[in-house]
Amino acid sequence: MDNYTPAFKARLGMFIAVGLAIFVIAIFFIGRQQNLFNPVFKVTTNFQNVSGLLVGNNIRYSGINVGTVDNITIINDSTVQVDLLIRRNVQQFIKADSQAGIGSEGIIGDRVLIITQGSNDAPTVQDGQHILSKEPIETDVVMASLQTSAANAEIITHQLSQIMLDVNSGEGTLGRLIQDPSIADNITQTIENFKKSSEGFDETIEVTKEHVFEFMEKLQLTAAKTEIASQELGEIMTKINSGEGSLGALIHDTTMAGNLSQTILNLKQGTHGLDENMQALKQNFFFRRYYRRIEREELRRIEEEIRLEEMIETDQQREE
Repeated sequence: MDNYTPAFKARLGMFIAVGLAIFVIAIFFIGRQQNLFNPVFKVTTNFQNVSGLLVGNNIRYSGINVGTVDNITIINDSTVQVDLLIRRNVQQFIKADSQAGIGSEGIIGDRVLIITQGSNDAPTVQDGQHILSKEPIETDVVMASLQTSAANAEIITHQLSQIMLDVNSGEGTLGRLIQDPSIADNITQTIENFKKSSEGFDETIEVTKEHVFEFMEKLQLTAAKTEIASQELGEIMTKINSGEGSLGALIHDTTMAGNLSQTILNLKQGTHGLDENMQALKQNFFFRRYYRRIEREELRRIEEEIRLEEMIETDQQREE
């Protein structure tokens, strides 16, 4: 060692010091990445398929790296348990109903475990608690679905190409419509006829509008007359209710109502007396023959009606 020059010894000491500094800085960053120097708490979750998730992969919450995957254990043929180490300072934000899912950093990046935000009224997750999970979407399944879609798109493109060839060659209804000029002329003529018909229809609408306007004017005039008549009727009813006029007096004047009732009673008594006089007249010697002749004619008329009904019933029975 004494054979080395002081310059060499100085360079060697600087090299060792730089190496130690790099080592310490690397240990610091690795420890920080693995949360070796931060207080953490543990959470577990289960998956059927971790889809390439590895121990040491990052854990994200709201897009921020908050921890690392501590351990991955196969529990049985359908369950894989994943242990998570999360920094203690974010525990207050993670809820008990939060869910764990597996994503990736970019399209082909490393896998990351993503914790979703829970509900506001849920309690905070505790150390050692188990949270629910969402199964990841397999890239192979997505690629297989894309391959199927691409194959279907290829078939559809081929069929569309065949249809366009048929149309360009004039085959089918659409091909004839495009290639045959006579069909185009017929369509043009049809459009012209429709245009003429629409003009006549417009004229009809104008005439109809005039008739409608005239009808509305008459209807408005009738409504005005009805309003006048209703006002006059209201005035008449007001006068009747106040006892004016003959009808008002008849309704409100009790004396006139009593006189009217007495008159009706007198008429009823006069009618009864008239019936008695008619009965006495029938018994009188001079009018007895007259009333008997009327009775005989009435009896003869009834007998003829009965005989006619019997003849009709006999004819009906013969026809049956």
